[in-house]
Amino acid sequence: MPDIYPGFEPRILAFTCNWCSYAAADLAGTARVQYPASLRIIRVMCSVMVHPSLVIEAFERGADGVLVMGCHPGECYYQDGNQKAKARSVAIEEVLAIMGIEPERYRLVWCSSAEAEGFACLVRETDEALRVIGPSKYRKDASKYSKSELIQCL
Repeated sequence: MPDIYPGFEPRILAFTCNWCSYAAADLAGTARVQYPASLRIIRVMCSVMVHPSLVIEAFERGADGVLVMGCHPGECYYQDGNQKAKARSVAIEEVLAIMGIEPERYRLVWCSSAEAEGFACLVRETDEALRVIGPSKYRKDASKYSKSELIQCL
């Protein structure tokens, strides 16, 4: 795939559940599973702890993409926290649409503590999708990245 936005490295912020997705990230690190180095992880006790204002603030501060990662449905350490996070995600998506942020920039995903490769795969998929749509309009240096002439000619 050609480099659509030359020099662009997506900034991805992941809010990870302490019990599952954070443990998967830790396992990915110890198993040396590769995923983009531009990922920044914030550990939360449960995915339901990620208030919509935190996601919005992440974009306002220049994140190109935000992942909220929790336990698989039915496996939440706090019983139904991930289901509440799923319900809250609808409100987050609506606010992001109002802000003009593409839906591909935000994802709520499930990942168990044993899924190191799955964790890395989710991050890689997000990174690839962001490389196609380019930098967030809220990123301070977004204007320095322009689509390459190669793509404009296609």
